[in-house]
Amino acid sequence: MDAWRFFLRRRRCLACGSLFFAVNFAGAAPDDFFARGVAAYQAGAFPEAAAAFEKSAQTRPAAGTFLNLGLAEWQRGHAGAAMLAWEKARWLRPRDPRAAENLKFARAVTQVAEPPLTWFETASTWLPSSAWMWLAGASLWLAVGALVVPRFFRWRRSGWPQWLAALAAGIFLFSLTANLGVVSRTHLGLVLRNQTPLRLTPTRDGEAITTLAGGEPVRWLRTRGNYYFVRTGDGSGWIERGALGLVNE
Repeated sequence: MDAWRFFLRRRRCLACGSLFFAVNFAGAAPDDFFARGVAAYQAGAFPEAAAAFEKSAQTRPAAGTFLNLGLAEWQRGHAGAAMLAWEKARWLRPRDPRAAENLKFARAVTQVAEPPLTWFETASTWLPSSAWMWLAGASLWLAVGALVVPRFFRWRRSGWPQWLAALAAGIFLFSLTANLGVVSRTHLGLVLRNQTPLRLTPTRDGEAITTLAGGEPVRWLRTRGNYYFVRTGDGSGWIERGALGLVNE
């Protein structure tokens, strides 16, 4: 009982902090979906708050909106949907400490693991996904410019253009690797519901290999009809589309 009281107090603290920041950050008007979500959350109407935050995220995706969507889903007992929303917040703002804290706490409570990432996928989380694309383009042009401009203007020979070109080329190659990690991470998803069957075939009558917990990470490999073929820590199989949420969807 003491642990449960601590859990409830912890959730309230996280909720208050995230909502306060998001309201001031977004500057939402009283009649838009975000403001409706805030009002519903403060009134304890968590399903209505989740629906409003989801509509707000669809029209104008923002890390603060996904943070609050996750809080509303968590309060209504949908752990998988809550963790998916916080992962979406981290996708938009990788270094947001609130999303990381919420995910860490939720995974400790539900006993599910973090998504396993390769080294280049981990590197891709250091910056927002769009930043790596800009960095690749900027470093490429810098490398080309450092080699071409001194010759075009017939500047006196010196070593700094070569050093600058080498540095820019190294940044370009690393950003290409990070961009590969971004693309690879688009295949990551989280199970939305507890006791979701992982089936041998993409049919309702397919034999269940195992059941997956809400919030459990999977990697989407391909689609057939209304089913995703995914790889999990326990093997591979098919799950219904409605039972899986992709992080970048």
